[in-house]
Amino acid sequence: MNAFFHIDQARDLDRQDSLAKFRALFHLPVWDGKEVIYLTGNSLGLQPKGTSAAILQELEDWKNLGVEGHFHAQRPWMPYHEFLTDSLARLAGAKTSEVVAMGSLTANLHTALASFYRPNAERPAILCEAKAFPSDRYALVSQLEWHGYREADLIEVHGQSEDGVPTDEDILEAIERHGSRVATLLIGGVNYFTGRLYDMERITRAAQAHGIVVGWDLAHAMGNVPLKLHEWGVDFAAWCSYKYLNAGPGGTAGLFVHERHHEVSLPRLAGWWGHNKSSRFQMGPTFDPIPSAEAWQVSNAPVLSMAAQRASLDVFDQVDMDAHRKKGLDLSLRCMEMLEALSAELGEPMELLTPRNDAARGCQVSVKFLQRDRHFFDALVKQGVVADWREPGTIRMAFIPLYSSYEDLARLEQILRLTLAS
Repeated sequence: MNAFFHIDQARDLDRQDSLAKFRALFHLPVWDGKEVIYLTGNSLGLQPKGTSAAILQELEDWKNLGVEGHFHAQRPWMPYHEFLTDSLARLAGAKTSEVVAMGSLTANLHTALASFYRPNAERPAILCEAKAFPSDRYALVSQLEWHGYREADLIEVHGQSEDGVPTDEDILEAIERHGSRVATLLIGGVNYFTGRLYDMERITRAAQAHGIVVGWDLAHAMGNVPLKLHEWGVDFAAWCSYKYLNAGPGGTAGLFVHERHHEVSLPRLAGWWGHNKSSRFQMGPTFDPIPSAEAWQVSNAPVLSMAAQRASLDVFDQVDMDAHRKKGLDLSLRCMEMLEALSAELGEPMELLTPRNDAARGCQVSVKFLQRDRHFFDALVKQGVVADWREPGTIRMAFIPLYSSYEDLARLEQILRLTLAS
């Protein structure tokens, strides 16, 4: 039974959806003979059907060519990371010289902070949001300690709501109050817990006006929300690829460095793959950085991992990103309205943690069921709802425009209604 969103209505919307065709390009897990309602693309994206062929091609080239695959593979391995650049630049809103596929998210943050966190006695502090993803906090505290400062020099901006996640205004007020002692700002562009999207342009400009270097963790933003990193003047940013970019578990991450930093002699953690390509194999003793974001690379490309990412980017290259954004907002709003309708109808107390304002969210919906525990979530999982549970009582659900459907939402209502009533 559906009181809010009828199956027939959902199927009509799916027939009208210009992105519906992309669902067929992904492997949907099956539970009890039926496709699951997959709502955890914000933790691990689904596998594109082109992934196997992409990886097998590299395995074949390795088998048949050995080391010569670096030069003669179908996609030569020497410059393999470059095969991802155009697609990543489009999604990041960057110039191709400003992005590079490399490393892992937290390692890339450390690599970037080696260049962009340069504290002194007047400006020792790092500013971040409260309730940041724990790995970010661990990285920032370790950076402070590495430079001889204390955990107390981490300025964590708290929000007024119960979840503690700050708003744009909270962050802007903190910049005004603490700006003179902050060296670097690093914030998650989309908060992993609530799905709040920050006004990255406004925050970046406000921070830089106070002489603060600005970085963004885009783990939950890249491939989810529109980005214009070059236009916004962001100093650096990093992201992972296994969530919204569907590059597989532990997929190769990425780094953005604004072009104004490319020709500057910055301290960095150097490695040979960041060295001038024309003289790299002369094996000289002095590091000669590539005048692009590639200079921050330390090692050669993990080709098998990048092949999986290339398969997903092949899908993104076909997608109208304006339609992608519109669908993500529509599905997430309909989900919030459905949850509110169920709450009112069934007398079930719940709290939406995700902002309703389109400008302040991506495609994730976080909802706290105030009188439910993990047993409730487990009952949903047994009925084919693959979502994410966070204590206390919170379920995160991401409606990925490439493979989530309106029928998924209608089915979710049915299962929630029955489970809440049982």
